[in-house]
Amino acid sequence: MANILQEMQALDPKQPGNWPWPFKAAAFILIFVALQVAGYFIFWQGQMEAIEKGRADVAKQKEVFLEKKRLAVNLDAYKQQRAEIEQAFGALLKQLPNKSEMDALLIDINQAGLGRGLAFELFKPADKENFTEFYAELPVNIKVTGQYHDLGAFASDVAKMPRIVLLTDVKLDPPKDGVLSMEAIAKTYRYLDEEEVAKQRKTTKDAKKAGGK
Repeated sequence: MANILQEMQALDPKQPGNWPWPFKAAAFILIFVALQVAGYFIFWQGQMEAIEKGRADVAKQKEVFLEKKRLAVNLDAYKQQRAEIEQAFGALLKQLPNKSEMDALLIDINQAGLGRGLAFELFKPADKENFTEFYAELPVNIKVTGQYHDLGAFASDVAKMPRIVLLTDVKLDPPKDGVLSMEAIAKTYRYLDEEEVAKQRKTTKDAKKAGGK
């Protein structure tokens, strides 16, 4: 070992051609390894990264293609489903009166109570409607008195109306002389005309802009 160290110390770096062949071979191997490492970092690393990026892009494009293919295969089913939804929505819309029919609906509610022999102590529509994007809700505060079975029949008649009317917040007071008093909120709905829909959408859009600031 000492002899090897002495021989290495005796080597002249300016004249490698005069080195013993084992040292020449070792130097050649070291230079070769150094060139390989340098080549990796200078050339191959960038190419490998580009290859990996290309593989990732191909995988992503493949996923996009498969998703579009799936949508294309199910396009007819989606069209049919949309048609069914539009048909169901149209059927529901027909159960909502328009603005001109709202007064007639309120009269129908009143007549339903009178037809069951009930006495109205209060029948007061709210001053303002509650608007959504496609319809408006009008709460009507009512208070009627009558027999228990007549009150039940009135509630059933309201539920069976061709137009949508919901009785909410129902409250029954204790009977007096065999007569019950019922307070409730009858919620009626109507669909908005095109002008009202456009106005409501604008109001919603403006509110979102104001909230985003």
